[in-house]
Amino acid sequence: MSAIPFLAQVNLHFDRAAVHLDLPPGLIALIKACHAVYHVSFPLRRDNGSIEVIDAWRAHHSVHRLPVKGGIRIAANVSEDEVTALAALMTYKCALLDLPFGGAKGVIRARKSHYSDAELERIFRRYTFELHRRNCIGPAVDVLGPDLGVGERELAWISDTYLSLAGPEDDAIGAVTGKPISLGGVRGRTEATGRGVFFGLREAVADPEDMRALGLSSGLDGKRVVIQGIGNVGYHAGKFLASAGAIIVGLLEQEGAIYDSRGFDLDAVGAERAAGRSLLDLPAEAKFGPDDCFSGLEWDCDILLPAAVENVIVEENAPRIQAKIVAEGANGPTSAAAAEILRQRGIFQIPDLYLNAGGVTVSYFEWVKNLTHVRFGRMERRFEAASIARILHAVEALTGQTFDRTVFDAVAVGPSEEDLVTSGLEETMILGYQSIREKARKLGTDLRSAAFSISIEKVARAYMERGIFP
Repeated sequence: MSAIPFLAQVNLHFDRAAVHLDLPPGLIALIKACHAVYHVSFPLRRDNGSIEVIDAWRAHHSVHRLPVKGGIRIAANVSEDEVTALAALMTYKCALLDLPFGGAKGVIRARKSHYSDAELERIFRRYTFELHRRNCIGPAVDVLGPDLGVGERELAWISDTYLSLAGPEDDAIGAVTGKPISLGGVRGRTEATGRGVFFGLREAVADPEDMRALGLSSGLDGKRVVIQGIGNVGYHAGKFLASAGAIIVGLLEQEGAIYDSRGFDLDAVGAERAAGRSLLDLPAEAKFGPDDCFSGLEWDCDILLPAAVENVIVEENAPRIQAKIVAEGANGPTSAAAAEILRQRGIFQIPDLYLNAGGVTVSYFEWVKNLTHVRFGRMERRFEAASIARILHAVEALTGQTFDRTVFDAVAVGPSEEDLVTSGLEETMILGYQSIREKARKLGTDLRSAAFSISIEKVARAYMERGIFP
């Protein structure tokens, strides 16, 4: 792990980008500063009757736009520094992709596996109550979402608690994203971050000039990929990459790491882990135990995808990274010092600020759905299907050819909610990458500094247009 705190790492990346911008120092300082951090401590009655104090935080990094937006994570080693750093990344991530949010993040300090389901429910409901008391949750104030250790179940508890506290508020359901479909969630949210990683990587490797400089052909087909972390992000990203022809040759998790040049079937891997078995139970050419699992970051591959936690590529191991492309699926997986080493070595880095943004993008779609109270595709799906059918009938009339009914069934179909969500995510990631690549070429810098500079400019413009900064 890096000795430099996570927030300091984020701020180093920020400072490297800020030097390219002609903005007043005071405005730069305002953008970088965290607006507020709320630390709460509350009692938890354990199932055995004992009392334990739980510490939790919520950080609002920037209020240049409201509501603020950010997920919640639960882990034993979280801290105020971590939540502030993650909130800052959310600010820059949302600004980069034109999502109408300021940045926020929440953390609960607890080892999830040490608590029963009933105890976890009490933790999340009390956390929601504490946020509500401080006006730190609401569809126009602060929108919560998923992160490490927090999925649909936990978000359902949070949403239910907030709805009971908010009373007859029309848009209260929009205070939480990542909810189950039955509670106002949006189809496609579960795999959104992994799908966003796929779209971003696909766009990056499609550039012949950049790939030629790395000694690679363009496209994903045949690219060898090592994935660190096969939770929600790594698992779905790996599946989408494999479907495009990439070969998943390495997998790293806490219990160990496995390598096989023939590639792994992520469906089979997921089934094994769902059954409670370890990666090390899978057939592989090489296996490494928990003490050596991080050495897999240094395996020879085309694409290294860190998709778990921050600071896994640090100054110590950066000189030994053999990947030609480091694609940051996690938040902050590369320390500032390591990023500079990789840059000097000519390793192509796709920053988390962009590549990890699929989740918050689709959370935005869920928020919009909740505020409008209309499911995506509900009004237009049948209309579009009928329009396509009329075109096919017109072609039949003009050509004298009659299409088989299966043609109509396959072609004359309007988009579902998931189709529209996926299309919106794809468009966001494509346009986002194009803007970053164009900025990098204009400034003569790497993608990370280009992404940060775009974000800083957009936040600065928002402050100036609101008159907060002259």
